[in-house]
Amino acid sequence: MASLGSDEWRAVCDKFSNAQNLTDVESRKDPENEPFRSKYKARELLREIYSSLKCFAAGDGEEERDGGEQRPTEQPVDGQREDVFGQGVSGDSPAGLRAAKLGAVEYYLGVNHVDTEELSAGREHLMNGTKLLERCRVSSDNVSLFIHVRNQLGILWAGLDETETAQGFLETAESIYQRYMKELAYTHTMYYLAQVYKNLGQNERAATYCHSTLQRQLKLNQFSPMEWALNAATLSQYYITKGHYMEGRHCLSAATVISGLAGEVPSEATESERREQLRQKRADIARCWIKYCLNLLQDAKKLLEDNIGELDTDRQEELKGARRREEEEEEKGRKNALLFGSEDTFDSIASLEEKVSCLIPLDFTAARAVFLVGQNYVTQAKDYFQMDGFVTDHIEILQDHSALFRALAFFEEDLERRCKMHKRRVDMLEPICNDLNTQYYLMIRRQLMFELAESYSEMMDLKLTLANRQADTQSLDSHTIKKFNHLCSASTKFFQMFLDSLCSPEGKFPEHLEEEVLRPALVARFRVARLHNRLISSTPSDQLDNLNKSLESYKYVVQYCEAHPEAAVVVETELELSKEMVGLLPLKINRLKARMATNN
Repeated sequence: MASLGSDEWRAVCDKFSNAQNLTDVESRKDPENEPFRSKYKARELLREIYSSLKCFAAGDGEEERDGGEQRPTEQPVDGQREDVFGQGVSGDSPAGLRAAKLGAVEYYLGVNHVDTEELSAGREHLMNGTKLLERCRVSSDNVSLFIHVRNQLGILWAGLDETETAQGFLETAESIYQRYMKELAYTHTMYYLAQVYKNLGQNERAATYCHSTLQRQLKLNQFSPMEWALNAATLSQYYITKGHYMEGRHCLSAATVISGLAGEVPSEATESERREQLRQKRADIARCWIKYCLNLLQDAKKLLEDNIGELDTDRQEELKGARRREEEEEEKGRKNALLFGSEDTFDSIASLEEKVSCLIPLDFTAARAVFLVGQNYVTQAKDYFQMDGFVTDHIEILQDHSALFRALAFFEEDLERRCKMHKRRVDMLEPICNDLNTQYYLMIRRQLMFELAESYSEMMDLKLTLANRQADTQSLDSHTIKKFNHLCSASTKFFQMFLDSLCSPEGKFPEHLEEEVLRPALVARFRVARLHNRLISSTPSDQLDNLNKSLESYKYVVQYCEAHPEAAVVVETELELSKEMVGLLPLKINRLKARMATNN
């Protein structure tokens, strides 16, 4: 047969349509015991198409340069050709079109084999497709196929953890695009390159490609709203960890607006699965907003605190003086940024951005504004991630809520109000800690115990500071002493609970502390020693007992670090103070004993 007539071409097209229908539609109905039945049928049709096209090509005298059924035996690395555009026959010539048609069938056969988990055969078909396409120059008619074949090879090699090989195919696809603007295929290339760069540890480059991909998807209106929104929210977390809050806020604002395009949460029982998916994904975006607000407040604390953890007012005034210039730079940076949005969404995204600052808060008013935004998203996230069914997620959200209060308390000048903020932390975490099953949630309970111990300790320090502003310690009234001792004992209790959780089933404390608990355990011992020393005792015998317990814990820290020198590095400050107290406390204990003997 010298040429492909209209009837023959129509038959080929019909077979291809049937193959696509089997792949995209009928395969979803395949039984579990034959999950690939439709795709196997599609494969047979594709093979028939390939044979027909080969016969027509042979009838035209086209040379069979692909070697029939031969397959490459060595792993190919793409990206080595200097020019994929200037070699071979014209892409729109008869020979070029025939090569492209055969290459297209090889591509679909490759995808078919990959879908049926036959990766080696899939790779071979895709490489055959690449070889066929290399016979002709890239043109506007075949450029999309050039890119898709390399995208699939890049994905395949990346799935086999051959990230450098994948990088070669994908970067070749990128270079092809830069010559021929095939928008959607290039967007996929950028997306897969973002994944490859991430796997190679090139996080900044991966973030840039991911950002560009998301922007192009909006521009071309080729995206799934919830998937796009989650990707944007995930990208925000990278920007936040780098301190790029303007970019992080922009990603989250866009994620929130675009997620709204997915429509309202359906109420029909038949759509219960979709309803749950939408609710969960929106709750996930809310959790990303919580992290944004929390990190912004925590970075502010690091920037403004002095060497004892209090607000450095001189530093605060210095930074306030530079704030105007910083705001001008923010506006300039915004104009140069890679912004998301279309005519329909840009204003909504900008409006949402205005509700929360991207600048480090420098005083209580600014910090509270960030806190309130974060707290609003805590409520949204908890509405889906409830304790019944999402124990770990619910507790993580509560821990973030507690951390928001702690960060805000740093800016609060009124010590009574600051104390109440820490009380809110205790009220939300203590019931959970007491109710959790230790067997299943040991690590979470340890985190909660330690945080509760610290919260009670901070409340204790604040109460004593308030009392000392009114009178010296010797003149504290009984109510204040009782309150102080209650907070001190509560802090000691939770530190001790944490330490007890490290013991063996027989109740023996480990001789060697594992790396992940080394610092927390030694700090807990140090804090227990400090707390016993600070208890206000009603009798000398009680005071002596507390001092001896304090000395015992200080000695433990010193002796453990002597026996395990590597531990000294992780608790340098606590070790130094413990050594000092091990020298001083015996003198204090002896003086107390002498006074008790004299009084007797």
